[in-house]
Amino acid sequence: MPKFLESSLARRELLSGLAASVALPSLTLAAEKADKRPIALLLPLTGPRARLASSMRQAALLAENSQFVISFDTGGTAAGAAAAAAKALKAKAAMILGPLTAEEVPAVSSTVAGRVPVVSFSNDSVLRAPNTWIFGITASQVTSAILRYARSRGVRSVAVIDDGTAWSAAALLAAGRMESELGISIHVMPHDQPLADPAPDAVLLPGSGEAMLTAARRIKGSGVQLLATLQGLDHRPQALEALDGAWIASPDPGAFGTFAAEFEARNGGAAGAITALAYDAAGIANALRKAGKLGSEGLLDNKGFNCVTGPVRFRTDGSVARDFAILVARGQGYEPAAVSSGS
Repeated sequence: MPKFLESSLARRELLSGLAASVALPSLTLAAEKADKRPIALLLPLTGPRARLASSMRQAALLAENSQFVISFDTGGTAAGAAAAAAKALKAKAAMILGPLTAEEVPAVSSTVAGRVPVVSFSNDSVLRAPNTWIFGITASQVTSAILRYARSRGVRSVAVIDDGTAWSAAALLAAGRMESELGISIHVMPHDQPLADPAPDAVLLPGSGEAMLTAARRIKGSGVQLLATLQGLDHRPQALEALDGAWIASPDPGAFGTFAAEFEARNGGAAGAITALAYDAAGIANALRKAGKLGSEGLLDNKGFNCVTGPVRFRTDGSVARDFAILVARGQGYEPAAVSSGS
């Protein structure tokens, strides 16, 4: 067993153990009577994202008692989201989970005006605000997690591939912010250009689109370490071959696999990373209800919460810190190596 895998065995076992205790808070549950106020689930139950929204609702109901969940259809628009938020307030919801898209978040925030906490499923960190949390997996979270791990392994210079997508742009911005904190040098590398001379210690591939996989194939064999950030693991043989040996920041596959199996057994369909967000958010609400802390104060408990998508801590500015598994891509799959914090 390679040293870096052996040295992180205890941490890996701890992370994989999350599957048995998904979405339970680390705070001690109070013996008070459970809070019976409902939570509101704001999702585009009609429109082009209706199938995803239905899966998210099913996942939420795996984690929270259905008698406490009221679903409202946003239609996937800002106006629909604002109307749904108004209905949620009228129903005296203690917390709002959703909406899903970046377009909808400001409409919900302005309608709610801080009266109840909003845990949005968007991954657009620009939209964060006090009492409105961005719960989606962000480029900043996974980028900072993989760079912290790479620096701990001696990496000092990183070229970040830019394929013109919003995700790679956000990853570049996050990497730039990490330079001074980590003492690491960051450079931009267009996805269709060769390595610079001298070559960096590592190349970061944000996402797993075909442009990124093509760049990975071109870099392999150069002696430069590949880094990657994935919201969901790509198990296609061609992806595993291209990423072979890469260090990857991702939600823990063990915890996610347990959730996915439960979801499929109950609902008969496959679950993705966005579906898991709804499960995690509803699980947090359920745990806070039992603790008598259903609200912003409970969310901000500094011990955080264990989730399928990684242990999370809510911050007062609306951002969420999330821990990720660090995996090593191999031809047969992904091997856990460590845990790293993303912010």
